[in-house]
Amino acid sequence: MRFNNLPRDRRNTALIQPTVNMSDNYAIDGHKLAYHPQRVAQLLDAGDDWEKSKSIYPIYIEVSPVGACNHRCTFCGVDYIGYKSISLDYEVLRERLKEMGSLGVKSIMYAGEGEPLLHKKINEIVQATHDAGIDISFTTNGTQMDEAFIKSSLPLTRWVKLSVNAGTPATYAKIHQTKERDFDKVIENIAQATRFKRDQNLTSTIGVQTLLLPENADEIEELARLCRDELNVDYLVIKPYSHVEMSHNKKYATIDYSPYVNIGEQLDEWNTDKFKIIFRENSINKYNSDGGRGYTTCYSTPFLLAYVMASGAVYGCRDHLLDPRFEYGNINELSFQNVWEGEKRRKNVNFVLKELDLKDCRKNCRMDEPNRFLFRLKEDPVSHVNFI
Repeated sequence: MRFNNLPRDRRNTALIQPTVNMSDNYAIDGHKLAYHPQRVAQLLDAGDDWEKSKSIYPIYIEVSPVGACNHRCTFCGVDYIGYKSISLDYEVLRERLKEMGSLGVKSIMYAGEGEPLLHKKINEIVQATHDAGIDISFTTNGTQMDEAFIKSSLPLTRWVKLSVNAGTPATYAKIHQTKERDFDKVIENIAQATRFKRDQNLTSTIGVQTLLLPENADEIEELARLCRDELNVDYLVIKPYSHVEMSHNKKYATIDYSPYVNIGEQLDEWNTDKFKIIFRENSINKYNSDGGRGYTTCYSTPFLLAYVMASGAVYGCRDHLLDPRFEYGNINELSFQNVWEGEKRRKNVNFVLKELDLKDCRKNCRMDEPNRFLFRLKEDPVSHVNFI
């Protein structure tokens, strides 16, 4: 069955959601496609028709401003790219951002294969993104989150998520493969950011994220204490590791999360009206499960998201970087529209929908929940959908 053969009522349905963690006000452990019914309906209607598919632009793009990183985290999934000392050209990116905004791109997360705040013009990039009408977010290790960024860019940013993968300097240094002093530096940077947010009455969300690993499991409560009582962040996310097959790191490839399933209940006592611990129980249960993905086709990758590398190369999936089957073109050479509507993406759409074996994909990828949602709409509807 193709999308354009769906019953009309299913083409306009976009309200199926997974079970929601009551502490997860941001739907981090779920998805938000229910809030984009027009884009979903457009996707469902397109089917195999390239003329319709080519103009379905991503809601969300991850952009890597730089390839370099000042940490070498033991869990890094993009270590195979090599942490190259390259960066996006600001002038080119500024023009592409204007174009992206006009084409319907809603949000950009600056993260990527490097540390985004290492870009020398990151504050100018934030301003240009804001001027393009695109929502801005960051995932960063926080070492470079200086006063200039906090004062000029934080007010324009929807959220910043700091990657802090331990509760003590020693364990932090071991996991991030850096100096212990970086832990104290990051803690002070976060504290400065939350003070500025409070003093300026900003709406920007500041959160901390940690991967649950055997090395840091005993420090999660200490990290929770730091986040709530000293740093005053909005939330702490605790998530499982998910292995990228191309990664050189194999240390956690067979990690067993069964001993940690009850941590979420133990952490509930740290929740307050102003601070939440988001224990990604849904993701951990899926990681532990042998029940399969719940879908056999990735309907997200060719349509709803994109990834821009520090080299300017545009990919359909962040977990298949450097795989030529997923590369659409380069924004240093072509407009974003020409990249997105070009022949390389047309071939990728056909490949993903008809040939891609999901066994080659990362378990619990970022688009896992959107894919479950879209597959349910297309392939496995509830009975009697017209009886609302």
